[in-house]
Amino acid sequence: MDNQRNFLLAAVLSLAVVFAWQAFVIQPRIEREREAARIDAERLGGQSKEVGAAQSGTTAPTAGTPTPSTGEPTTGAAGVVPGSQQVQSSSNTEIRVPVKSTALEGTINLRGGRIDDLRLTRYRETVEDNSPVIQFLKPAQNEDGFFAELGWTQDGSNADVPGPTTNWTLAQGNTLTPTTPVTLRYQSSNGLVFNRKIEMDENYMFSFTDTVSNPSAADVVLRSYGRLSRYGEPKTEGIFVLHEGLIGSVVENEVDEIDYSDIRDDKRITKPSSNTGWMGMTDKYWAAALIPGTPFVTNYSYYSQGRPFYQSDFLSQPLTVSAGGEVVVTNRVFAGAKKMELIDGYEQSLSIPLFSNLIDWGWFYFLTKPLFGFMNWVYHLVGNFGVAILIVTVAIKAVFFPLANKSYASMANMKKVQPEMTRIREQFADDRQAQQKAMMELYKKEKINPAAGCWPVLIQIPVFFALYKVIYVTIEMRHAPFFGWIQDLSAPDPTSIFNLFGLLPFEVPLFLMIGVWPLLMGITMFVQMQMNPAPPDPTQQMIFKWMPVVFTFMLATFPAGLVIYWAWNNFLSIIQQGVIMKRQGAKIELWDNLKGMFSKANKTADPG
Repeated sequence: MDNQRNFLLAAVLSLAVVFAWQAFVIQPRIEREREAARIDAERLGGQSKEVGAAQSGTTAPTAGTPTPSTGEPTTGAAGVVPGSQQVQSSSNTEIRVPVKSTALEGTINLRGGRIDDLRLTRYRETVEDNSPVIQFLKPAQNEDGFFAELGWTQDGSNADVPGPTTNWTLAQGNTLTPTTPVTLRYQSSNGLVFNRKIEMDENYMFSFTDTVSNPSAADVVLRSYGRLSRYGEPKTEGIFVLHEGLIGSVVENEVDEIDYSDIRDDKRITKPSSNTGWMGMTDKYWAAALIPGTPFVTNYSYYSQGRPFYQSDFLSQPLTVSAGGEVVVTNRVFAGAKKMELIDGYEQSLSIPLFSNLIDWGWFYFLTKPLFGFMNWVYHLVGNFGVAILIVTVAIKAVFFPLANKSYASMANMKKVQPEMTRIREQFADDRQAQQKAMMELYKKEKINPAAGCWPVLIQIPVFFALYKVIYVTIEMRHAPFFGWIQDLSAPDPTSIFNLFGLLPFEVPLFLMIGVWPLLMGITMFVQMQMNPAPPDPTQQMIFKWMPVVFTFMLATFPAGLVIYWAWNNFLSIIQQGVIMKRQGAKIELWDNLKGMFSKANKTADPG
């Protein structure tokens, strides 16, 4: 009995730690972010969102370029190209090329050839239809500037090659779309000609094909580089189940996950030379990554001088452009939503090793990823992620049915020997050791496993954690509606019993936000526990008595999708347990336990 009690206590305490973290750390952060998003929405609502709006501030600092030894490249001449957009800043004239697809819109800055203005048109800040779309990449002049840049350097010289301040000219095309690439051109003072063809797909992958021509009589040795630079302190969830920060894979079968706080301490982490791989930065739902097309060396860095910023970059191995010849290099940039089907598709079609790890599936990826894959497949059949959760729950119950069936059958057998157990407790009321010895002999004689009753709860724990991870990290669950008032399965149930689910006109404090689905979860958990006889151990009695109440308050702060799963799972368990107990001829204790509770309450209220 002690083992059974300790087993159950360990399970409950493990869940309690996660619940407490969600309630006291994550949920307050969510509330702060919602308020910030609301303020941002109001601010953006009063601003023009025309592509090419003037950017304030100065030109982007060039510190941190992976080519510090070469000095600053000279600036080429760039005119206003028909179809491009000219932007007047405080220190220079910017020329921008529009970017447009069903998934993205923004501009490419011809100064540096940067992708530094990118909006994810399929996603909005909030569930409101008029909410601003997600602004992902931003010019370096912004306080939270975030951009991708590709360029060239010539070792050991101040050669005129395209770098951070180079003004490219638009040689072909007006607007970058999935069907219309654009070509940029730069001719250096030493005669080298750089032609850059930029292409994009229907989603979030850009291809930069640089053709370097050398009309001179001497060979030239160059290196290509790429960098993702991010200014300010990125907003992160700060939760242990999710990595946000610098990320990449440049060593075979290894994924680099570097928190912002860690790189601030280390300043720079250099990885060994690699032929294939990728590097970038990831948020909860969005990521940007560089995929080099030639052998390279990778750096993850933090620069604290001036305006602090983080950087993931690569520097290629030397490339020789022979006299009268040319070199062609294709690098790629990913910038967008971390959608599983897309990320996995890029990994396979472009042979990008471990690219699927942009999504943080965790240590138990062998459980979380297949679970979401199955759920996503069901979603495509039914068109609603909430319904998909219900169907997946039924499937999980079916998988664990043999174990649950054996467990409930064991509990039914325990009910049959309940009178004998009562007799033993009365006989050895003053000798606990003898009482437990007699109980164990009874279990052995009747072939009963006293811990079997814990299994229906314990087998839910790994599935619970996997589903928590899936709902928390996957963008597919973000703003996914169910029915009625649940318009975002990744957010808590917005209703509360303390204002009669919105009928009373006042805001309820966060810790009292006990919505409809948490209540249903608590009620079903209570009913399920009352179907069994009261455990003989006082500690267990206390746990079973208060567990539904504690779980109701704690789960109220969890994503609604997870609470729906738990409530629906409890409901199915009640039906399953009732059928099995009836087949075993065991008495269902629900009504007797409820009557006992009310009779105790009446005795307490009326001692006379």
